[in-house]
Amino acid sequence: MLVVGATGGLGRAAALAAAGAGADVVLLGRKVRALEKLYDEIAAAGANPAIYPLDLAGATPNDYAELAATLERECGRLDGIVHAAAHFDSLQPAEQIAPEAWLRALHVNLSAPFLLTQACLPLMRARADASVVFVIDDPARTGKAYWGGYGAAKHALAGLVSILHEEFEDTPVRIHGLLPAPMRTALRRAAYYGENTLELPPPDAAAVVYLLAPAAAAVRGRILDLRAPNG
Repeated sequence: MLVVGATGGLGRAAALAAAGAGADVVLLGRKVRALEKLYDEIAAAGANPAIYPLDLAGATPNDYAELAATLERECGRLDGIVHAAAHFDSLQPAEQIAPEAWLRALHVNLSAPFLLTQACLPLMRARADASVVFVIDDPARTGKAYWGGYGAAKHALAGLVSILHEEFEDTPVRIHGLLPAPMRTALRRAAYYGENTLELPPPDAAAVVYLLAPAAAAVRGRILDLRAPNG
């Protein structure tokens, strides 16, 4: 299983939870030292992880093709992808967003998940069951003023879940969306001014493990919303 954004809040929790459930986890991220620390933590628990350093902001289609080739050569299979990587600078008026910042937000939060998934599809189609989990954000909040490229990308990512599901619903590849409940992360702290992030629970990846498992076939193509009814 491949965890993209493995050193972030939810990505790290997903990697630990999946490894604890018995999965061989490949940790993808841009911070090598953080990846090595997570590797050591997972290995110490008796699992067998691997590291794949990649900065999505500068990644190209050739990089994704090389990733897929490496996974096939070194692992021989790919049963799941968790897209937990995210890029968010700050809330900002649209007229003040630098073009480079806009393009970076769209690339990391939307184009990279699509292109990486596309490159890995042949590996996943070869399995009897495989799962791709896209982590989205609250559409009611990110569709408001100042959310910029991040908000636009997350709205598009929710649409991508529906598009890919319809294209792959008759294949072994399941497409899932996950909308987590509010949690204690660096992104949350940067986006929600005035909120005491420390009062929120740490990231919980139980839902990620569920969506990766064959039992989640009943909810393929849907967005699993973990927020409270009024959250």
